[in-house]
Amino acid sequence: MEIHNAKFTVGQIVSHRLFQYRGVIVDVDPVFMGSDDWYQMNAKTLPPKDQPWYRIWVHNAIHETYVAERNLLLDDSEEAINHPMVDDYFDDFIDGQYILHRVTN
Repeated sequence: MEIHNAKFTVGQIVSHRLFQYRGVIVDVDPVFMGSDDWYQMNAKTLPPKDQPWYRIWVHNAIHETYVAERNLLLDDSEEAINHPMVDDYFDDFIDGQYILHRVTN
């Protein structure tokens, strides 16, 4: 299986190509890491499993989604995301991108 480099990174704001929602990336998997059952039930357009997939916190919601790279577009609105976990995970929002919490000892 060939592994592709991820196009997006944690903290970037993206929009879903098909469903038009916005969200912030909180995790990147180099390939699909879910179960075959989940894929069959949720991935209706059958996106490739051998390309990056992303955990996205959805704007104005409390849930997250798991999305194939081919279904995402970079959101250039530079508007923040409204999600209850954002302040727990990120330190700042600069130029349209979230900055992860710094690890301190």
